[in-house]
Amino acid sequence: MRKLTYRIDDNFSGKQVQQLLKHHGYSRAIISSLKHDDRLQCNGKHIRTVDFLEKGDILTVLMEDKTDIIPNISLNIPVLYNDDDIIVFDKPPFMAIHPSLKHYDDTLANYFSALYPETTFRSINRLDRNTSGVVVVAKNQLAAARLSGDEAYHPKKLYYAVVKGDIIKKYGSEGEIIAPIARVSESIINREVRADGQYAHTKFRVLKSSEHFSLLDISLITGRTHQIRVHFSHIGYPLVGDDLYGGDTDFLNRQALHCGSVSLIHPVSGEKLYIEAPFPEDMKKIIDMI
Repeated sequence: MRKLTYRIDDNFSGKQVQQLLKHHGYSRAIISSLKHDDRLQCNGKHIRTVDFLEKGDILTVLMEDKTDIIPNISLNIPVLYNDDDIIVFDKPPFMAIHPSLKHYDDTLANYFSALYPETTFRSINRLDRNTSGVVVVAKNQLAAARLSGDEAYHPKKLYYAVVKGDIIKKYGSEGEIIAPIARVSESIINREVRADGQYAHTKFRVLKSSEHFSLLDISLITGRTHQIRVHFSHIGYPLVGDDLYGGDTDFLNRQALHCGSVSLIHPVSGEKLYIEAPFPEDMKKIIDMI
């Protein structure tokens, strides 16, 4: 259970509880849920969302949670940052984020459930199973609502990829790809660039290049499924190891894609955070070859 306390000053004296909650980023759904089970208290006594506050009051918000995900502490995933409201993991490759029929107890969610057995798993960003790197998870409803719903709080991610070939020869040291992406007909997984697809925009910079490989940092302006993989395959520079989109698997048996950093405003404290995840060993080996 997360407990948040607010001391009422002149700004909210004479205003309703729900007005203060909205100001601090609580969504309508959260405010509605707080009406039950004595989860709103003022000076230690129950208070309603429509009641008025006075200067000097102490408003306490209790956020309860639950989970039914199987805990698995043996996974031992590196933690990059952790506090009462968010936790940031360095997800290894070959691990799914959410449980499924094929992966019901070996996912990031299973490890989170072992660490926090009474907390709902709320992943703010998602990575493909074979993509490594930063995953931000909210520990309560307020953190999730702000990080997912408020544009100012959306985490800004930077990806790193190794593509086949010297991309500088054709596109220079930086560039962008704007090409619509759609699902391949009769496929659940595969995507392709197609005129009737959704708008998709990718920016990149070349950090290191050779005749055989190029290391890029990549920013997503949009967030389509498989966007990075599809876009670089489309321009003739597929990700190393990405057999789904034409990548060479001689050097790596998964796409060479890593979410290397995230910057965000903390959903409760307002602090600016910058969090990095080191390259995994399999990508390091290829980068050292460039």
